[in-house]
Amino acid sequence: MNSAKLFVISAPSGCGKGTILEKVFAKKELFFSVSCTTREIRPGEKEGVNYHYVTRKQFEKMIDDRDFLEFARYSDEYYGSPKAPVFEHLARGTDVILEVEVEGGFQVREKFSEAVLVFILPPSMKELERRLVNRGTDKPEAIKKRLKRAGSEIRSSYRYDYVILNDDVDKAVEDLLTVMESVRAGDDRAFRFSTKCDDTIKLIEKVITNA
Repeated sequence: MNSAKLFVISAPSGCGKGTILEKVFAKKELFFSVSCTTREIRPGEKEGVNYHYVTRKQFEKMIDDRDFLEFARYSDEYYGSPKAPVFEHLARGTDVILEVEVEGGFQVREKFSEAVLVFILPPSMKELERRLVNRGTDKPEAIKKRLKRAGSEIRSSYRYDYVILNDDVDKAVEDLLTVMESVRAGDDRAFRFSTKCDDTIKLIEKVITNA
């Protein structure tokens, strides 16, 4: 029986999602779904690794053909997750990771109800701000906007299936692997991370209020 799952992973900017996923991929055979975009390729990026770079005309045809699980427009450029490679790998029995924004996660759920939505939380809004400042890539005004967006995303995490706290990267990796293995096995090991669990709800509330 094919028990492969599609895991949608979301987190606020600066939460360490990329580091967690890199470590997860080192431990488990998974397929990472590469998104399409209409923006120009940047120095150091590679086609098919960072994104599939397509023209606006190509992207809009894919929208018309309903080829995306989710898509959005940011700064006048399109970004979207193509369906075909996701379903091809699921059919082969390989779990799939889709890294998207929260609204994209909800779009995926509408199109594929079996998707498992996992949100990664920072320890607190204050800690998230510290990480963004230390990253040194954004100006103060941009950091302010990212924090405002993060607050909104965290409030949306109640609607996800599972929530992982990234207070310690290695523990967050193990927690995410536990969720993935539990979901695939159909057991209850992941319940403590579920948004149906009271402790998880309290954790979300704590992160929101601990600004």
